[in-house]
Amino acid sequence: MAHLYPIYLNLAGKRCLVIGGGKVAERKAATLLEYEASIILVSPESTESIKTWSAQRLIDWRQRIFQPEDLDGTFLVFIATGDEDINKDIAVLCRQRGILVNAVDDPPNCDFYVPSILRRGSLCLAISTEGKSPLLAGKLRRELETVIPDEYGEWLEILGGLRDKIKKSDLGIDERKKLFEALVYSDMLELLREGRKEKIEERIEQCMSCLRE
Repeated sequence: MAHLYPIYLNLAGKRCLVIGGGKVAERKAATLLEYEASIILVSPESTESIKTWSAQRLIDWRQRIFQPEDLDGTFLVFIATGDEDINKDIAVLCRQRGILVNAVDDPPNCDFYVPSILRRGSLCLAISTEGKSPLLAGKLRRELETVIPDEYGEWLEILGGLRDKIKKSDLGIDERKKLFEALVYSDMLELLREGRKEKIEERIEQCMSCLRE
């Protein structure tokens, strides 16, 4: 099998279908809610959380078995029935319609795999073993959590704001590159970790002044 092509998707407002109503389906729906997807869940039964989300109109729970028309207008499909025969049948229908499908713990019926994710605000690291060992992916994510602290998210927001300002400035391309490097390789992260936020503006000014000299 060819290696997978990593990609980050914007799911906001996209119609995503979850087939199944157990704990695994619940986890998939919960994650999709975090990314503001439009969620349809099909299952005769469901967990209490799914029932609550349905009552709150956060998801559209169709209390019945899957029907092919559930695929109409769908962007992504997650199959969480635990039945390989059902997985295969639905995966075939999805591929006939050009819809990407993920059958949980059933690699042959997956067009994509969900990685183990480490998030620090807009900083997102996705770890995939291409479905070969989700446990190893989880282990690596936990190890990275100790290396990449929460402050990285705040630091990224600062850098993002500065990047917009610098791009609108009259600095040349080479000057911009030098400034970006000075900011990224500065000690701002250490200052954030030490709680010395008052020093951040001072450090930014120092980086800017280097170009004026």
